Amino acid sequence: MLQSLAGSSCVRLVERHRSAWCFGFLVLGYLLYLVFGAVVFSSVELPYEDLLRQELRKLKRRFLEEHECLSEPQLEQFLGRVLEASNYGVSVLSNASGNWNWDFTSALFFASTVLSTTGYGHTVPLSDGGKAFCIIYSVIGIPFTLLFLTAVVQRVTIHVTRRPVLYFHVRWGFSKQAVAIVHAVLLGVITVSCFFFIPAAVFSLLEDDWNFLESFYFCFISLSTIGLGDYVPGEGYNQKFRELYKIGITCYLLLGLIAMLVVLETFCELHELKKFRKMFYVKKDKEEDQVHIIEHDQMSFSSITDQAASVKEDQKQDEPFVPPQSPAFADGAANQ
Repeated sequence: MLQSLAGSSCVRLVERHRSAWCFGFLVLGYLLYLVFGAVVFSSVELPYEDLLRQELRKLKRRFLEEHECLSEPQLEQFLGRVLEASNYGVSVLSNASGNWNWDFTSALFFASTVLSTTGYGHTVPLSDGGKAFCIIYSVIGIPFTLLFLTAVVQRVTIHVTRRPVLYFHVRWGFSKQAVAIVHAVLLGVITVSCFFFIPAAVFSLLEDDWNFLESFYFCFISLSTIGLGDYVPGEGYNQKFRELYKIGITCYLLLGLIAMLVVLETFCELHELKKFRKMFYVKKDKEEDQVHIIEHDQMSFSSITDQAASVKEDQKQDEPFVPPQSPAFADGAANQ
């Protein structure tokens, strides 16, 4: 008897705080996913880093042995300056001296990566004025970009997602949830094909030292706004039509970002995902819902009364002018 009562009370307690339990499991799952990623990245990449460090030490030792007139501190100073310049996008190599980082097309590409929060990091402002302007430009431009993308995605979603689903649901009588799922899957496949596989094949042809996997990796890192900056197109030596190529990449990134947001919006509108998201949200209290309903009713009633008053005023303005009646005429009419 006591065990059944305790079990029922525990079930009631869990049901009462179901959203909090789900949120706690969500936080725990996210932390475990972070730890899992760190373990995998460390185990995969650490051996390659160790090999690269050993290779660099051998090259440095061999270079000092071949050039005895050069001391190790002098070499360290030179390499430090080279690495510092490389972090600002300026390379000391002779095969990269022909490319400027701040011509118009490169600056346009940089502005697009800043506003889209991709931020490859291969080109950064060098002067204090450029850094200050970058801060002001980003503070204004990033919210402006979010507003622009939200408006564009909302309009595209109406024509690409909602109207086709409603058409098949009304015209052919299919279930709206089934049509929405099939449409979301097809839209995802088309987007991945048009903005990942096909551009990856194009980049693998245009970039000399990129294979298909590296090109696909660049497309994913760019359109997901991660922007690691280890692969940046159009930075090769003697790149043909470099200005036009940079403008094309800028347009590709903008259109691809819009397409990704449309796909995400389409999947977020699925009924199953909405139910799944609600598991982690805080439920509104009944009192808050009642207050919200009362406030909404009061606002609706006041808007209706305001509309009625405005209609009456308009009718009065439209009626012909009637002179006021004299008191004697009014008394006679009342007597009759």
